[in-house]
Parts: sequence; C-alpha cells; structure tokens
Amino acid sequence: MSAKRPPVVMIHGAFCGGWAFGHWRDLFAARGFEVHLPTLRYHDCGRHPPKDLGATSLTDYADDLEALLDTIGKPAFLIGHSMGGLLAQMLAARRAVRGVACLAPSAPYGILPSTPFEIASSQALYMAGEFWNRPLNPERWIAAANALDMLDEEERERVFAQFVPESGLATFQIMQWALDPRRASTVDAARVTCPVLCLVGARDRINPPATVRSIARRYRALGTFEEIPNHSHWLIGEPGWEKTAARVLEFFETAQTKAKTA
Repeated sequence: MSAKRPPVVMIHGAFCGGWAFGHWRDLFAARGFEVHLPTLRYHDCGRHPPKDLGATSLTDYADDLEALLDTIGKPAFLIGHSMGGLLAQMLAARRAVRGVACLAPSAPYGILPSTPFEIASSQALYMAGEFWNRPLNPERWIAAANALDMLDEEERERVFAQFVPESGLATFQIMQWALDPRRASTVDAARVTCPVLCLVGARDRINPPATVRSIARRYRALGTFEEIPNHSHWLIGEPGWEKTAARVLEFFETAQTKAKTA
C-alpha cells in the first residue's frame, strides 16, 4: 500500500459544518490524501446553539483550526469555502502550510467591496438589530437566492436543512471590517509563503469575481485567480463541482511537485 499524500484540511463556510465537504473528502481520500473535515466551534449544535456562539470571533475559529494543525503535526494543504476561505488565509499567515485553495472566499480586512450588492448586504444586517453579539439564524430565502441558487429545488432543500446559526460577531468582522477595532479579519499577506489559488463562480453575488481577484492580487506571484463560468457561490456542491475539485487537486499536485524539486 502506497504512503498517503500530505494532509488536507477542508474548512467550511458560515452557517455550515464539516458535512459541506463530504463529497470532496471522498474524492481526495481516494487520491491518497489524509483528509480532515473540522466543524467550527458550536456548528455541531443544530439550530439551537449556545449564546456563546454569538460572541465567537474569527480569531476563535482560527485558534481552533491552528490547534488542529498542531495535532496533525505536519504541513497541510488547506481548502476553504467562503468564510472558510478567509480562515484558510489567516492560518497560512500564522503557520507553514503547503498550499491554500480558496473557494469563493470572504475577503480579509482592507479589501473593499466591488459591487453594490456587497455594500447593500452589509448594510442590511443592521435590520436585525444588534446582530454582532448573538447567533444569526440562516434565512432560507437568502440562501436560495444567493448561495444555493444553482441547485435544483430538492437538493436546495436538502442542503439548507443542514444549515445552522452563525456567529453575529464573526459576521460583523467579515462584512463590517472597517468598523472592527480588533481587525480580526486581518491577513498579513507578507507572511503567506505558499501558493494561493482563488476560485470563484462568475455568477457569485456574495463574494463576486472582482473582489476575489483583489484577494489573489494580495499574494502577488503566489496568488492565482480563476473565474469559473456558469457557477455561483456553492462551488463545493453545485452541478459540476467535480471539475472544481479536480482543479484544486491539480493545484495541490503541482505545488507538491515544485516543493520536492525546490
């Protein structure tokens, strides 16, 4: 039996859990990778999480993930979707990792929104009142219109049924970063020394192509931006997700080969 390839940590996005990468886990494991599917703090509590979720910071999530990397004990590849894509960047600035694949990633501190929809979405949060210190419940109509819009109705309902509440504080730190005195979403791009692949669907409204392109540019020669036609935000499960996963596999294999020959 051949030795396993390096570990891969797949980091889910807001309102989700490790389940979101289920198909990806199977595909990468079949290719010999050691796959880890963490579920972020309090995201395994169903629709009724403790109040502490509301005050959980992006840095709390990142600390938990860094502890997982300590347990793994060797440099890993990271894959992150949406908020998980931001967390993957934060980890890459903290630790030596082999490569990062950001799928429709949320932007770090300092990346300006590129569309009116992004600006309107961040302002609409205030309709929920003091959202930054309490759990935020997933909204079916928002998910259906903006995240799961490429799925058929049956699959959309199946996926949404697994959604859970998200931290109001973490949401604030992503969507209102300019008002965050802690600058929790900061990523020191100069400390990222591995290749970074940023993939985004051409129809993504949550983290649109122009914004994701700006993220990739932060990493200069290490950053690669690719826009995927006929895809939206749910890159990890939309029809055709296999091609997206294959592109990430190719990226990791190339990074591994370069590391061996360096």
